This record gives sequence, structure tokens and C-alpha cells, in this order.
Amino acid sequence: MSSETGDKSANNRQLANDLQIVHDSMLDGLGQLADYFGFNKVMGQLYGSLLLSAEPLSLDDMMGRLGISKASVSTNMRSLEHMGMVRQVWVRGGSGRRKYYQAETDFWQIFSNFLSGRELRDVERALAVMEENRLTISNAIAELPPDQQILARLYLDRIAQMQALFRFAQLIINSVLGQVSGIDVSDVSGVELQ
Repeated sequence: MSSETGDKSANNRQLANDLQIVHDSMLDGLGQLADYFGFNKVMGQLYGSLLLSAEPLSLDDMMGRLGISKASVSTNMRSLEHMGMVRQVWVRGGSGRRKYYQAETDFWQIFSNFLSGRELRDVERALAVMEENRLTISNAIAELPPDQQILARLYLDRIAQMQALFRFAQLIINSVLGQVSGIDVSDVSGVELQ
């Protein structure tokens, strides 16, 4: 395996074949997972690089490991830092101008940040849009021709159904966030649903 394709370990050796296979699989999987949730695939790969590194990495380290531009690394690292998935750390003996990062390994904290940030905000935004649309139709329905009043009532019914679903999602998210804050998940070995 050449040094261009292989990831370097802390003491500058190539990873063993089995470790390299798992490393590459994890980076690919985290990239796909990030893409699935609507984020940049590179964000998942950067997080994976940090997660699987025994020591903090600089932007240059990640650029070399993933073979991507420094601008892409920098932009995506800012996003990951804003989401609370990575943090900047000081490294003894490191260049004063070079930024080093570590992955957040408290996955419940990441999950909570994700739910309370983007997901809850999106649910609340959707509820606000639906309520605005419901009011618009409710205020206009009396002025509509009879055939369009029938369609307007259908709209109102469907909007009400969607609002109920989104309010339920909002309740679930808030319930999960309330429960997770007091649980030590390291003791959880399994979940049984009935």
C-alpha cells in the first residue's frame, strides 16, 4: 500500500491491512450517513478521520488523509465545530498558527445538539408555515366559488392532519431531549420495545 493511499498512524507507520479496511469503511459509511441526513459527504469523512485518530489532527493532516482541498477541509470543519461535533484543541509542541481538532465522542450530546438544533427548528418552521396557510385559507374560504370552497376544505383537512403529525414529532423530540439529559447511556446495553 503506498503512502498516498494509506492513512498514517501516530508513529508514522502504515495501518495494518485489516485496520485500513475498517478505517476506509468507517469513513465511507460516515460520509454516506452525512449525505443521507442532508450534509456534505466530506463532513462525515472529516468527522470519521478525527473520531478514529488517537491524537488531534490539523487541517493539513486531514487534507492529506482525505486528499481534499484545504478550503473544503476548513469550510466543513467550521460547520462541524458549529454543530458541536468537533472542537479545536491546543497541542503541545504544535505550531502556534496551526489549528488542531478532536472529535466529540459523546454521541448522545451530538444527537441532542442535532435534535434541538436543526430538527426541532425545521419542525417548528413547518408548523408556522402550515398555520399561516391555514389562516389564509380560513380567511378566504367564504369569498371562494362553491367548487373551490370544497377544495379549500380539503386543504384545511389535510393541513390539520399534517399539523397533528408535526406536533407529535415536536412532542417526541422535546421528550427525547428531556429524557436524554438525565441518562447515563454508557450503562445501556440494549433496548427492548414492546
